[in-house]
Amino acid sequence: MKLKKVLAICLASAMTFSLAACGGTAAAPAPAAEDNTAGEADETEAAEAGDEDAAEADAADDGAEETTGEVPTYTQLNLADYGDVSATIKFLHHKTDRAEDGTMDKMVAEFNKEFPGIKVEMEAVTDYAEDSLLRLSTGDWGDIMFIPAVDKVDLPEFFMPFDTYDNLSAELNFVDNWKYDGKCYGIPYMANAQGVLYNKAVFEQAGIEKLPTTPTEFLDDLKLIKDKTDAIPLYTNYAAGWTMGAWDAYIGIVSNGDDTFMQQKFAHTAEPFKDPGDDTGIYNLYRILFDAVANGLIEDDYTTTDWESCKGMLNRGEIGTMVLGSWAYAQMQEAGDTPENVGYMPFPMTVGGKQYVNAGGDYNYAINVNSSDENKLASLIFVKWMVEKSDWCYNEGGYTVVKGGKNPDMYAAFDGCEVLSDQPAKEGEETLLNDINAESELSFNAGGNDKVQRIVEAAATGSESLDDIYTEWTQKWNDAQEELEISVDY
Repeated sequence: MKLKKVLAICLASAMTFSLAACGGTAAAPAPAAEDNTAGEADETEAAEAGDEDAAEADAADDGAEETTGEVPTYTQLNLADYGDVSATIKFLHHKTDRAEDGTMDKMVAEFNKEFPGIKVEMEAVTDYAEDSLLRLSTGDWGDIMFIPAVDKVDLPEFFMPFDTYDNLSAELNFVDNWKYDGKCYGIPYMANAQGVLYNKAVFEQAGIEKLPTTPTEFLDDLKLIKDKTDAIPLYTNYAAGWTMGAWDAYIGIVSNGDDTFMQQKFAHTAEPFKDPGDDTGIYNLYRILFDAVANGLIEDDYTTTDWESCKGMLNRGEIGTMVLGSWAYAQMQEAGDTPENVGYMPFPMTVGGKQYVNAGGDYNYAINVNSSDENKLASLIFVKWMVEKSDWCYNEGGYTVVKGGKNPDMYAAFDGCEVLSDQPAKEGEETLLNDINAESELSFNAGGNDKVQRIVEAAATGSESLDDIYTEWTQKWNDAQEELEISVDY
């Protein structure tokens, strides 16, 4: 990625996240929308690369093991063989909350019991989405970071490949998010399953005996909470900004049961926001939010919500439900004296008689391609230890990254649901969703928080109907398809 392109993305990111609160507790979306000012030039460069790049990609896809200098790949690395490695490495991350409560220091202390020669310096960044991109543009970030919103074609310029996809996917889940040319440049520090936080005691007080499985049932239950309890039925977290983007995580698998929709069909769909008429689809996903606001089933003043205080409010039963990924569960439990009342349920959508759960990676570790081989090796050791031995994913309530790993008890309510992950984009279309997100300025699953905030504002003020919003979204989507010459196949 050229400096000009990085700075262009930083500008877009600054605009997108201008309302964001502490990014240290936000879950990362799928790869974010990119500025494509240099898109045509990139395509020309890719074409000129010719057979050499194609041969490299073929070799990677065939599972050929690769190393970077003297550094083994992730699957080649046996931690037991590297106890005497010495280096000082720096880890740039977004987990400000875990830096403040000492969790990060405790994990590094445990790591140093096995690898005393590797000193890990850490920096927690609050506005990570924007600041990490700026760091990339200057090269001043260290050895390990969580991958921000970069274009996949530029991954090799910044990061060392961990391994081939074939090798890595045999041992770890959710490693296709930052896959390019058959290589994986990122590994999730944890994974999320997408559902809804709720307070069990509030549900019981409201007389809700069965978890809702459709948008209509959920809205009915929110009304029961309002009528029979003092709790806020649905807390929007509007003021934080980034929390509103959580709704985007349900537009694929959860709302239509199709694991190929997000990365392979969405960009090619003519009317993705059309009402299917059966309480499913993107239309009814955001209808939950619109109708809840319009019917007074949210906080009294959505402009004054507070991210940090809402954790204790849900724990204490002052909030009935919040739409956030499973990453937030542990934080809600820790925020008060009644962790046993914090529950996590599948999102209330049923497709063809079945509920679907979308599970996928959160922020991904990456290693600086420009670090010394010594630091690359030390960084790889640290990442592998964090993924496989630290229990960080489990302790955060994450869905397991390691194949065959354990999952927290919080997922008990997901029994009977089908858990799927978005399938990767088709060959040659790896950046297509990013491109149409940027061109349309809708940024689904890519920091498009303002469009979701607009739904809250419209429902609260009566300035627009939900259909008005969807009509505009459809026009922007279709215009982007035409501009980018994307075929409309669905």
